[in-house]
Amino acid sequence: MPAPAGRHGFSMPVTVTAADIDALGHVNNIHYLRWVQDVATAHWHSVATPEQVAAHIWVVTRHEIDYLKQTLPGETLLLTTWVGEPKGARFDRFVEIAGADGRLRARAVTTWALIDAASGQLMRVRADLAGPLMRGGTG
Repeated sequence: MPAPAGRHGFSMPVTVTAADIDALGHVNNIHYLRWVQDVATAHWHSVATPEQVAAHIWVVTRHEIDYLKQTLPGETLLLTTWVGEPKGARFDRFVEIAGADGRLRARAVTTWALIDAASGQLMRVRADLAGPLMRGGTG
């Protein structure tokens, strides 16, 4: 599912290495999960100020991943992410992983929660934090 109208995605490439490959000769599922987290983190760092990064910690409360097509060694993938509407301390983040041919290899929806770094407590996702994520970033 592409980013909805008014939402901008953040993208970054990744190249599959030999360490990503399992006994069946294609990318192991755990690496897709890592890439989902990597692109989310890169997106946050592309739009947040250093002060925001220091003051907030994002944690995953749920992952849902659909594996659609195998990925082989040496392939370059494009990871694209965007966020949904904040709901209190949480929001859903969407990720698509596509091959150089544009075909989706996997797609994910993850629920992230925001923690105040100083107190360790959940905190509401404020507009000043959500807005930049919803507008995209540079990737």
